Amino acid sequence: MRRHVIEAIVSIDERGQILLPKEVREKAGLKPKDKLAVITHVHKGKVAYIMLIPVERLAESLRQFLGPLLRELLEQKGGEGRP
Repeated sequence: MRRHVIEAIVSIDERGQILLPKEVREKAGLKPKDKLAVITHVHKGKVAYIMLIPVERLAESLRQFLGPLLRELLEQKGGEGRP
């Protein structure tokens, strides 16, 4: 299964806005008023690519990643000073 696919080519209008094609919005399950995080990947000092991630999915991914890490840190902190 391919992870990265060019879904569409879009343009930036005079106001700096882009329009995501209907097919892409539907495939991603996006609805009006949904919030997207804009994430850039920088390579050699230049933006190599821009990703749009629905904020809800980003928040859930961070919870899944950081939750166990935070628990581990708290357990280590709680264990300080114990024999």
